[in-house]
Amino acid sequence: MLTLPKILEDILKDLQKIGATPIVVGGSVRDFFLNIPVKDYDIEIFGIDSLDIIQKSLEKFGSVKLVGKSFGVLTLRVNEYDFDFALPRIEKKIGNTHQDFEVITNANLSFKEAAIRRDFTINAIGYDFFKQEFLDPFDGINDLKNKIIKHINDTTFIEDSLRVYRAVQFASRFDFKIAENTKELCKQIVLNDELTYLPKERVYEEFKKLFLKSEKPSIGFELLRELGLLKYFQELEVLIDCIQEPEYHPEGDVWIHTMMSLDELARILKEENIEDEYRKLYLFYGILCHDFGKPFCTKEINGKITSFKHEALGIEPTISFLSKLTNEKKFIEIVCSLVKNHLTPFQLYLAESSLKAIKRLSLKVNIEDLCFVCLADCLGRTIKDKEKCPKATTWLLTKAKELDIHNEPIKQLVLGRDLIELGFKPSSKFKEILEFAFDLQIDENMNKEEIIKKIIEIY
Repeated sequence: MLTLPKILEDILKDLQKIGATPIVVGGSVRDFFLNIPVKDYDIEIFGIDSLDIIQKSLEKFGSVKLVGKSFGVLTLRVNEYDFDFALPRIEKKIGNTHQDFEVITNANLSFKEAAIRRDFTINAIGYDFFKQEFLDPFDGINDLKNKIIKHINDTTFIEDSLRVYRAVQFASRFDFKIAENTKELCKQIVLNDELTYLPKERVYEEFKKLFLKSEKPSIGFELLRELGLLKYFQELEVLIDCIQEPEYHPEGDVWIHTMMSLDELARILKEENIEDEYRKLYLFYGILCHDFGKPFCTKEINGKITSFKHEALGIEPTISFLSKLTNEKKFIEIVCSLVKNHLTPFQLYLAESSLKAIKRLSLKVNIEDLCFVCLADCLGRTIKDKEKCPKATTWLLTKAKELDIHNEPIKQLVLGRDLIELGFKPSSKFKEILEFAFDLQIDENMNKEEIIKKIIEIY
């Protein structure tokens, strides 16, 4: 029996009173069998075709929003739960984009008829609360037991090319296999270039689920490779067969190293109990992109393989790659700062750098974030002396925490308003004086009073 929140039970009982037959569907039912906590519930409402009547019933429990009249979807948030209520429907593709679907709602469809439009058998299981029984027309429960991703219908599956990405992220999240005939269908969709019509926002969301919900994100990326999806991401594809120096990278090429580093970062973030999704995402992209520069500079010199300046050379392909997924400039800038500086913790540690170098580093990148990426990079290989990996990051993080700059840049002591108080008039000279003041703060470790005294002496 599927245990539902008390509030949802009350909602379902109220819907029954108006003549509806509500069925809990989709991810909440699937996740019940996988022992995954559920906060989002989808309910398909059979037997009544008036959204207005359904809405009036739902409004007793909170504020209801109509998401799309053509799709017949109402949303309701109560406490920590999100509920989506929809009429049964059939969909027909009439164009190339994700919006080009003819949607026909029909409250008299059978559960099986309504479920044919769904992507995979594991997502087409329903639960009838009143009969306390599962509705499983496509044997999805069995596929959950066998850990397999299997599409429902050839014709309906190929109508939405995003399902290729969905197959990948589900397989990665649950560590399931994709059925061979489903794989072949996915490959055919890729070969037909159907994915070129997908908006970047939809692809980004599938990558997001892959990263945030997978214990081993590498599973998903290996599937992207197997299904031919890397042709859309040349920046990733060129990592394959890009050689590395065996002394430092005995595991193999840059692709293998990147996959290992992704899984290490997933483990580190779980151990550190990092919950901020935005932060986790840019960290994952930071490690995914960290060696994007290597294919442009890898050479063999005197029997040694080098990738000199690959950090800086990785910026352009990182921007190119991320621009295919998002338009958010700040997000891209954060990822680029991690890529450009990913070797810095070891460089500073080995050089026994001064505190002023660490202070300046805080102006370029979040030091704690950088240490996560650097540690994952070091551990993501098959070297024997992995115990050396935390030494540099622990050293840097300890120093940064002492200065209280591990999660934010060093704060400038002398600001423009201080110069105005000293009698200076705003001018182009301001910038020069403030830079001079900041240099004294960082390089000479002067306090505010000492810096102001120097400014008065010189200016």
